[in-house]
Amino acid sequence: MEKTKKYCYGFCLLSSIVINILFSINLYVSGGGGALQWGEKKHETVYRPSLTWSEKAAAEAEAVAAISCSGHGRAYLDSLISYGQTVCECYDCYGGIDCSEFSPDCSADAGGGDPIFLEPFWMQNAEKSAIVVSGWHRMSYRYADYTMMSSEVEKYIRKLHSIVGNAITEDRYLVFGIGSSQLLSAAVYALSSENSSSPSNVVATIPYYPMYETQTSFFNSEDFQFEGDTNSWKLNNATKNNMDVIEFVTSPNNPDGELKTSVLGGKTIYDHAYFWPHFTPIPGPSDHDLMIFTLSKLTGHAGVRFGWAVIKDKDVYEKVSKYIEVADLGISKDTQLRVLKLLKVVVEDDGTQLFKFAYAKMRERWDRLTSVFSKSTRFSIQERHPLHCNFFNKTRLPSPAYAWVKCEREEEDDCGAVLEAGKITSRGGSTYRDKDRYARLSLIKSQDDFDLLLLRLTELVSLENGKIESI
Repeated sequence: MEKTKKYCYGFCLLSSIVINILFSINLYVSGGGGALQWGEKKHETVYRPSLTWSEKAAAEAEAVAAISCSGHGRAYLDSLISYGQTVCECYDCYGGIDCSEFSPDCSADAGGGDPIFLEPFWMQNAEKSAIVVSGWHRMSYRYADYTMMSSEVEKYIRKLHSIVGNAITEDRYLVFGIGSSQLLSAAVYALSSENSSSPSNVVATIPYYPMYETQTSFFNSEDFQFEGDTNSWKLNNATKNNMDVIEFVTSPNNPDGELKTSVLGGKTIYDHAYFWPHFTPIPGPSDHDLMIFTLSKLTGHAGVRFGWAVIKDKDVYEKVSKYIEVADLGISKDTQLRVLKLLKVVVEDDGTQLFKFAYAKMRERWDRLTSVFSKSTRFSIQERHPLHCNFFNKTRLPSPAYAWVKCEREEEDDCGAVLEAGKITSRGGSTYRDKDRYARLSLIKSQDDFDLLLLRLTELVSLENGKIESI
């Protein structure tokens, strides 16, 4: 009996050894079923993972990204499919199956603020910025999971601000929102006086971003109301004391790109959407009580709809957080994952890759734009004053996202209409509660858009001298 047991034990041991050997061979040689593969590289054993479920997804993404659309459009995974083929989404003024057909009489669209000028940078960094996730990625909306992801994103946001010379101190709170628009509304709510007999007065300095007025009026709250221009309000209420006022300060300003400061010095919301080295010199850290930033003008990913607020006061922080929680229960985890991936690329080499690329692009556009307007007496653009930039460690001119154009002829008091007659779409000054003698031109769209804008502007300016010049 004992002898039989010994044979059984021996057989089991031998079988176990054989099974483990076969499993190891399959694990390290066959590469199937998510196994690891190995090979020789400079006399070293190198192991690499074998792709399974993600391989097809990655191949699909690569195939769509490889569709050139003649360089005048893009194809996306969620684009339309026609006859089994992904349809190109063409840039303005281009058409056809592959976006190769240019419309010579097309107007240059300089009205919108799409930051497509950074698209080439992300194409150069495709591998680092891409994400592939499983279909079961973070399906739960448990608050614990949301908090864990937020802390990782917060770490990189704090690192980013430190890099650009605008370090966030440890005692400041961060809140994430669906773009800067939601955070602007949440900030007004948080700063308004709930127990006051009269609503808080919300103001901004002309020319100002129209969403301040639109959002404040839309919510029609008993706690706050929009009262228009800061300087006008100050003049009309100079003798009144203890009036509750919330001031929007946009710095750099949209539309004219100026670095602004508070007029009233009370409760302020600093909108720093464009406070990045490629748009303005960073002369020093911004250390205000409530500041709002957005990914869209930092990386160009406007469609991600992600922004953050930096807040000093704990009570204000809790009110803003509550607003975000009630409005949408926080930020999508898929959005946070993509933001995290993008921020990791941004902070590489202390931000030099992205900011050098973006600044070079904006500086080149402003050089070309300034050259055209220097030949004109009919049109002018805002003055730009050099400042020392702590990030680049040199004195340089601002390179704003927008040109604030003024029509100088007395009879041309609608500059948007003048530009439209020259086949240029802009946004008139009244959009920003200023005179329509002004118009805003976007300089951050695609290269095709900018080149066509320069062509149309050159044609307009050339007409002053009775001849058409080329750019």
